Amino acid sequence: MQESFVYIMASKRNGTLYIGVTSNLEKRVLEHKNKIITGFTEKYEVGILIYYETFSNIEMAILREKRLKEWKRKWKIELIEKSNPKWIDLFEASFFKMPGPRLSSG
Repeated sequence: MQESFVYIMASKRNGTLYIGVTSNLEKRVLEHKNKIITGFTEKYEVGILIYYETFSNIEMAILREKRLKEWKRKWKIELIEKSNPKWIDLFEASFFKMPGPRLSSG
């Protein structure tokens, strides 16, 4: 099965939050950062990857995304700050350190 991800992006620390699901985290985050995807993240300038979870199948990832979207904002912030207390951009910290091509089709 293909790896899937639930991710949370923000406009800034304690700013606007966006929760999404994808099978290609790198591509999806680049789409948000480059404003290729019109809508909520473009409107509210959400472009910092602050949290993500990995799943072995898309069905479980979608279920987790739906549950997180129902959470109170306070709970989401607590979840983020457990693993990323400084709200660093995990995309910048992780993906740009990886060698080779970063954007794949699919």
